[in-house]
Amino acid sequence: MDPHITEWLNLTVRWMHMIFGIAWIGASFYFVWLENHLDRSKPREGLSGDLWAIHGGGIYHLEKYKLAPPKMPEQLHWFKWEAYATWLSGVALLAIVFYLNADLYLVAPGSDLSPAAAIGIGIGSLIAGWLIYDFLCDSPLGKQPALLGALLFVLIIGAAWGLSQVFSGRGAFIHVGAIIGTMMVGNVFRVIMPGQRALVGAIEQNREPDPALPAKALLRSRHNNYLTLPVLFIMISNHFPSTYGSTANWAILAALAVLSVLVRHYFNTRHESQKWAWTLPAAALGMVALAFVTKPDSGVQAPAVAQNDAQAAAARSVEFDTVFNVIQQRCTTCHSATPTSPAFATAPAGVIMDEPAQIQQLATRIHAQTVASNIMPLGNITNMTQEERDLIGAWIAAGASTD
Repeated sequence: MDPHITEWLNLTVRWMHMIFGIAWIGASFYFVWLENHLDRSKPREGLSGDLWAIHGGGIYHLEKYKLAPPKMPEQLHWFKWEAYATWLSGVALLAIVFYLNADLYLVAPGSDLSPAAAIGIGIGSLIAGWLIYDFLCDSPLGKQPALLGALLFVLIIGAAWGLSQVFSGRGAFIHVGAIIGTMMVGNVFRVIMPGQRALVGAIEQNREPDPALPAKALLRSRHNNYLTLPVLFIMISNHFPSTYGSTANWAILAALAVLSVLVRHYFNTRHESQKWAWTLPAAALGMVALAFVTKPDSGVQAPAVAQNDAQAAAARSVEFDTVFNVIQQRCTTCHSATPTSPAFATAPAGVIMDEPAQIQQLATRIHAQTVASNIMPLGNITNMTQEERDLIGAWIAAGASTD
């Protein structure tokens, strides 16, 4: 496909995904907040609580029924299309970015896995993720939220580790996000909406509603609420190679997921007490710790064989012309004012390495993405060797001079 068309498809669908996601997440956060802040001290008959709020210059009074009102209102607002549109646009974006260019973005560099097989694994992981999650929720574990949550966490991180063995770091991260997103929209489509339809149907037929179905829907809604922040991180993670590009990317994802869930739990419970307030500074310290442990080594690793002073001096005096030739062969097929790669009409992220001054200015980023990790070139499509990566690393460690 024409790379210019692909770029605009990417932009359009990504924008749509963001808009739909804001609508879904905003509604999810609001209704959990509303549920947590209901005044349940002296509810009117048939109510479980009410709440007064002010926003946008107006005062609102909201009431929640224990099950439902005696008679259905003429207009009842449903919240479902936000979830469906977010998932559909997300799957479309997954296909545009990772499946149309599977050899670049999805398959791990050096892997013998074919693009078709990688796509099959990706789609299969979404289906398997939902089936396993739904089975566990309906099992006896569903009545033990803490144990269920711990097991789901282990399984999701296990999926992250497994996918990182066959996919690129980006591909693994985004598929973990897609698995979680599929679980969330599955909750809406298969549990929450059927429960709400059953509730409305019982009222319209003058039957006593089954309280188990709304309770189950509320539980799955809370699952979605806690899963939201890890998904949001994964959505933006592709911009941060120190996370997905690390050899321990699955562990970094696990740590960030834990921090996200802790922060979400504080905001879900702060109306009751401040006993979870420690999660906020803990999350901040956790982010600092992750930044520290993921910092790439700016130096050059000594070779396995003994290295004398003369060899060390030679490593520090790499000629820029040699480095320039490597970058021209391995990098500027994409990162040029006139890319020759059929996958790009313009340089990705606007990064251009045609001139020595441009390369020198980008030295730190080049080190992070080609020396400290192997995420560039994408899919190692230009077959950059480890010796060439070491050469660039030695040049940067010696001061990145272009003289």
